Amino acid sequence: MNTPTLHYIHDPLCGWCYGAAPLVKAARELLPVQAHGGGMMAGPARRPVTAELRAFVLPHDRRIAQLSGQPFGAAYRDGLLNDTSAVLDSQPPIAAMLAADTLAGRGLDLLARMQTAHYVEGRRIADAAVLEELATDIGLDREAFATTLRAANGEAVQRHIGDTRALMQRLGVHGFPSFALEEAAGWRLIDIGPFMGRPAEFTDWLRGRLPAEAGGAAGASPLQCGPDACDL
Repeated sequence: MNTPTLHYIHDPLCGWCYGAAPLVKAARELLPVQAHGGGMMAGPARRPVTAELRAFVLPHDRRIAQLSGQPFGAAYRDGLLNDTSAVLDSQPPIAAMLAADTLAGRGLDLLARMQTAHYVEGRRIADAAVLEELATDIGLDREAFATTLRAANGEAVQRHIGDTRALMQRLGVHGFPSFALEEAAGWRLIDIGPFMGRPAEFTDWLRGRLPAEAGGAAGASPLQCGPDACDL
């Protein structure tokens, strides 16, 4: 393998993944990035928005904003997080990424758009109509995307989530986001904590091809969501 691949284990509804979005963007300018959606709020882990959920996530959102510089909009904070008819479900946005990859290799582009839609615009990114609109925002054909999304939002996305959980177990990681660099010599976990809010430094670190002594801790970063919730 001449060029390493950065494996990005994430969830579209993980606040720390949103915080890490500038690092993902910076990494994509240097090397291939492979996304693995973990289904933090998929299936039985789907969560309705409640007053308790809002009270729980807001302090974490403030910390993420402070460390990463990522914006959280009033439409999210005072709109979506007060909408008790909304349900947070990771499976449809992960399926949307699979559909965007199938059509044009644009899964990570759509993830970035979905994160902004959720955390800034306060939109329901589990809704198919919203996902179709976001796909058109990045230049995908709406009808083709809708058809491909329907095909992905079933066995295909469930298999993808299962594969991601198996990868997490193999690598010994337990939360989102997690990053691993696949090189000719093997896989190396990366602790992105020191780089949060510092994408230029992350770029420099990657450009140096990660010498072993700078490889970071092989384990969970304190700046993570857990496998089933952002419960720090």
